[in-house]
Amino acid sequence: MSKQSKRIEALIYHAKPTPGKIEVVPTKKYATQRDLSLAYSPGVAEPCLEIQKDVNNVYKYTAKGNLVAVISNGTAVLGLGNIGPEASKPVMEGKGLLFKIFADIDVFDIEIDTEDVEEFIQTVKKIAPTFGGINLEDIKAPEAFEIERRLKEELDIPVMHDDQHGTAIISAAALINAVEISGKKMDEVKIVISGAGAAAISCSRLYQACGARRENMVMLDSKGVIRDDRDNLTLEKAEFATHRKIDTLDQAMEEADVFIGLSKADIVSPEMLLTMAKNPIVFAMANPNPEIEYELAVATRKDIIMATGRSDHPNQVNNVLGFPFIFRGALDVRATKINEAMKMAAVKALAHLAKEAVPEQVNIAYGETRLTFGKEYIIPKPFDPRLIAEIPPAVAKAAMESGVAKEPILDWEKYKNTLLERLGSDNKIIKMIINRAKTNPKRVVYAEADHLKVLKAAQIAYEEGIAFPILLGRKDVIERLMAEIEFDADVPIIDPKSDDEIERKNKYAKVYWQERKRRGITYYAAQKLLRERNYFAAMMVNEGDADALISGFSTSYPSVVKPMLELVGMAKGAKRVATTNLMMTKRGPLFLSDTSINIDPDAKELAEIVKMTSEVVKMFGLEPVIAMISYSNFGSSNHPRAAKIREAVSYLHSRFPNMLVDGELQTDFALNNEMLLDKFPFSKLAGRKVNTLVFPNLDAANITYKLLKELNGAESIGPIMMGMKKPVHILQLDASVDEIVNMTAIAVIDAQQKQKETIKGQ
Repeated sequence: MSKQSKRIEALIYHAKPTPGKIEVVPTKKYATQRDLSLAYSPGVAEPCLEIQKDVNNVYKYTAKGNLVAVISNGTAVLGLGNIGPEASKPVMEGKGLLFKIFADIDVFDIEIDTEDVEEFIQTVKKIAPTFGGINLEDIKAPEAFEIERRLKEELDIPVMHDDQHGTAIISAAALINAVEISGKKMDEVKIVISGAGAAAISCSRLYQACGARRENMVMLDSKGVIRDDRDNLTLEKAEFATHRKIDTLDQAMEEADVFIGLSKADIVSPEMLLTMAKNPIVFAMANPNPEIEYELAVATRKDIIMATGRSDHPNQVNNVLGFPFIFRGALDVRATKINEAMKMAAVKALAHLAKEAVPEQVNIAYGETRLTFGKEYIIPKPFDPRLIAEIPPAVAKAAMESGVAKEPILDWEKYKNTLLERLGSDNKIIKMIINRAKTNPKRVVYAEADHLKVLKAAQIAYEEGIAFPILLGRKDVIERLMAEIEFDADVPIIDPKSDDEIERKNKYAKVYWQERKRRGITYYAAQKLLRERNYFAAMMVNEGDADALISGFSTSYPSVVKPMLELVGMAKGAKRVATTNLMMTKRGPLFLSDTSINIDPDAKELAEIVKMTSEVVKMFGLEPVIAMISYSNFGSSNHPRAAKIREAVSYLHSRFPNMLVDGELQTDFALNNEMLLDKFPFSKLAGRKVNTLVFPNLDAANITYKLLKELNGAESIGPIMMGMKKPVHILQLDASVDEIVNMTAIAVIDAQQKQKETIKGQ
């Protein structure tokens, strides 16, 4: 994609369908006059009076306790510099989005139009009663130091300048582990810090708190080494001035154990790396391009331990590992500040978590066989679901022990469970799916590439590194649309109706005819069928000319399923073909089966659908917890439609006793664990969070999935085909671009999985 295309795409993303990235959503009922009279006048007077009696009641009756202000004046935005408060707003909204999806914290972004330190401080102090915490963002140094210091002293809510402390906390955790792996000691390592802004100063101070010695540090700014004989140093720079008589980065790097980059791209050369000590630790954290490229660094020094700020390399130093969870812990004990003890608790918790066994869900998300503590895994991954259960409790405990917590936590197990429940409100699993596909992209043939939405999805899949598209359709139409959306990649374009493909069509037709000549298919009929895109695409996958297939955008589902079943067929051992839809709901991911194929399956067919769905759920790194849905509960009806569910459950319990499946159950009991525990404590699902629903027939499953999608706005990934020999996936009619991209990722993961199974079976 050209720079202009990326620019347009970014602008459209922020502008459509609603400008901005965050909104205010009511948390109370508001449908009736009674609701409104409670929400506002006269009912609202009661909580106002209670707060007047005791100001601490504001946490009981308002959203203050879960509300953070992200505040900036736009003087040091990303790599853009001083662009002003209005121009900084998209970044602050983005920060709000991260707070919400990683820690379920609500945010108002506040942009202040002043560069005067005192005016900024007074403005924040005046609006502080609204918030439970304040995240300062993108404020230039040295003003940022004074602003944060004053606000921490003068307010009684948590205040943190993330640009300073976020990078410091994450990189300190990584440094502790890197030093351990290198066989060195923190109080002995020689550290070079390139950069002298707010982040560099905060990092250096925190490294000292972790055991590093100031006399072993050399800091550089744009003028070179910060020496104690330099004039006009700020107080912060003077704090790290060295007495060594060196001037350049080259000189500083000689025999250094650690390089910390918080400056600009490509300032470290391979020659500099070669002068460093044995087992050098290099954190090149300039974004988007590091101080030395990862590939160049690891090629230069085989003994290097390397981290960057980028997600496409091991050991990403990403602030999202810190700020959402630090504020979560601080808010949950109503801390009056974020102090050094709380920051250090976050550092230690992150460092420790990297040493723990990694959940399979994380391995799958990042395409790893097994992530283990070592040179390429010194800090947790951003989408590790354990972060929210480990970092906030550590921060909260430190707040309590250091005397800044107003509401101490008494039941830590209950608190951890509450934190894990908060994860249900995000869509991180989609990011995990995309990440996994990108680890080993496959050739995906799009059977309807002359439709704009399909082509856009293929473009995104190509540019994001999810898949290598093969485009089927009218070549002139595809080329015109590609020019329109500036999709200028050199990807195959094939028109099955064109005479240009006569040789390949004849080859496919011959194979198809040989397989079906005793089932009424003539060679001429096979040649004719191979002019149809779905037959042609299926043969491409069968013959190894493509790894996976996407179709169904413009054609009815049954008409696409037919050639897939005829040409591709079922996987070895499969007795049925079925589909499941992954719905991204407020309570977390929910799989629904069978949404597209089996109209009225009997008990054994339902059991087979359960088994296949269970394997798909595991493919996403989740433990299947399966409810078989009915209009009755555990024998409350003897109707055959309920009886077949009981029969299927009985079969599964006897054959697969360790499978977490039960029924028959009404949907509300399946999804409401309190109801289930109260009425049916004997159920295998009691005390478990159900993540899979298997329905008694196609009507129920398909209606439920489409209701969730349209009424609740639940994002859908699917239908995911199960039981097929090859990775073929059929879209719902007129699927959105995002749905097609997500299905592409599923198709790639399916191809990855089938490739592994083939290798294992050889």
